[in-house]
Amino acid sequence: MDVKLYNQKGEEIGKTVLPISIFDVALDQDLVHRAVIAQQANARKAIAHAKDRSEVSGGGRKPWRQKGTGRARHGSIRSPIWRGGGATFGPTKERVFSKKINKKMKRKALFMTLSSKVKDKEIILLDKLELSEPKTKQMVQVIDGLEKKLKVDLNKGTLIVLPKADQSVSRASRNIPKIKVVRADSLNVLDILSYRNLLMLKPSVGIIKQTYKL
Repeated sequence: MDVKLYNQKGEEIGKTVLPISIFDVALDQDLVHRAVIAQQANARKAIAHAKDRSEVSGGGRKPWRQKGTGRARHGSIRSPIWRGGGATFGPTKERVFSKKINKKMKRKALFMTLSSKVKDKEIILLDKLELSEPKTKQMVQVIDGLEKKLKVDLNKGTLIVLPKADQSVSRASRNIPKIKVVRADSLNVLDILSYRNLLMLKPSVGIIKQTYKL
């Protein structure tokens, strides 16, 4: 699969071949949906927590003797029917939201989303991306230049895929709205679907192949 290759000024400098095993996979919406739900569930943390009777303070002894007082019998002021007592069926932080998904299914869903970006012409392949300084102004100039040359709107959401960590690019991009930088070996379905455009460096393709041993 031949795709145009550009420099960071938006000038076409040639073509490159993308592996069809990654970038030409038929879309299965049910599988992609399952991968997204699993990723969201695994990232979810149980925050809501209500104390039960073992966690609230007090209740070290029986409030009054069992018989002879004319009052109802009680064993502890920690009881849920007492004010300040523990909750009976409140939410707890021990809840587990994680969902399991097969490794092969997760990998295939990733390839499907990458393939859909190619088919929708929402992927831009660059030979390299270099900044002299980690300045937001420089990154904005690069994005504006690519928009003018390629007639695309990168400000609608762009995921920049780097072959390895680059502090200059990461720091220069962090203050730009709807722009996110990820490493190729950390690419995931949710990030790809959350951003309209995919700005990928050519060496990132090799890292994806190496990560999934294709």
